[in-house]
Amino acid sequence: MADKAFDALHPPQRELIDDCVHCGFCLPSCPTYDLWGEEMDSPRGRIYLMKEGLEGEPMSDSMVGHFDACLGCMACVTACPSGVQYGTLITETRAQVERRHERSRWEKALRAAIFALFPYPRRLRAMRGPLALYQRLRLGALARRSGLLAKLPESLQAMESLAPPIRRAPRLGHRVPARGKRRATVGMVTGCVQGAFFPEVNAATARVLAAEGCDVVIPPAQGCCGALSEHSGREEEAVRFARELLDVFEKSDVDYVVVNSAGCGSTLKEYPRLLRDDPVQAERAERFSARVRDISELLAELGPVARRHPLPVRAAYHDACHLAHGQGIRSQPRELLLGIPGVELREINRGELCCGSAGVYNLLQPEAARELGDRKADNVLDTGADLLVSANPGCAMQIRTALERRGEKLAMAHTVEVLDASIRGLGVERLTAR
Repeated sequence: MADKAFDALHPPQRELIDDCVHCGFCLPSCPTYDLWGEEMDSPRGRIYLMKEGLEGEPMSDSMVGHFDACLGCMACVTACPSGVQYGTLITETRAQVERRHERSRWEKALRAAIFALFPYPRRLRAMRGPLALYQRLRLGALARRSGLLAKLPESLQAMESLAPPIRRAPRLGHRVPARGKRRATVGMVTGCVQGAFFPEVNAATARVLAAEGCDVVIPPAQGCCGALSEHSGREEEAVRFARELLDVFEKSDVDYVVVNSAGCGSTLKEYPRLLRDDPVQAERAERFSARVRDISELLAELGPVARRHPLPVRAAYHDACHLAHGQGIRSQPRELLLGIPGVELREINRGELCCGSAGVYNLLQPEAARELGDRKADNVLDTGADLLVSANPGCAMQIRTALERRGEKLAMAHTVEVLDASIRGLGVERLTAR
């Protein structure tokens, strides 16, 4: 295509590139460098390629391959002593790649299919019935035994294996009143994958917020927040989703906007950068993002008022990358879990390394994602925990699938589901029997 790698529309910023002193502190934290030991598949290697692009090098297939291989987990941001804003750099670079690089016919078709489905809550909900039937009839096991599944492209095999168990979806109204004295009014983002395949997490979120004195407003017309699109360089699409979500939540008079999916929360807090080209939209985004809180972040800010009943369980907490590295939220979920009598919290070895989910990375880069998932599963099993707790639907699907490849099963729950079980006095069996 064009001779130069980048056009003039928000190329990776030279001043941010120059912040990197190539010290190498990022290398042990980078999942792809950990896998392959290749310099150009490390953060500083990719930053070098960005610099080359700014200086006039063309956007080659090789260059794009290194950018595509990045999970965008931002563990390097946590590790970097120089404060390099790698998350901004890779996001800007991916937008350039999507505009200026000609992908193969198969890549185009795969990406088109993914983004015609996953950012649309109604389309995902429409899949619940067929998926439930598929699982009930055990057609997946039949397809594996017959060898039919193995004949499919790896991306489609990954998509089939990642589908979570479909359970009955609890109904959520448009408003859940606070129990006791009202402390805040909170708008809740229901999410795409979270809302369609993990609706019990949204129900638990609303109950916990209400128990902690919050009126919970659940706007019915909300769509995708744009996280998957933005993380994949589909900037125009992400901007459209962001504007639509801002429209929905501006009509809700709330003190906070709460989100229970780490990837979504990270993007919601980035809206001012995403909408920076339109002064009016950027101002709206600033007001909105200032009210955004992860559920664990908000509960920690408010402090507990609802009684916690004992839950005697050994729980391993998995740091979702966009919560720990993207938002810097690490202590709050742990504090909430340790505030429950009987919970024994166990740390996962090398917990800072991504599980390989990374939005739709496990569909676009299935081999690397599989290896990272297997490593994470091994480290989770080594904790000897009875329950794995996380704060992102993609992580839950990825780790469950990796465990199943080993013939292992481990109960999983979102942080807020553990709190909900404790507050309602349901007993630990409600969590570990799933």
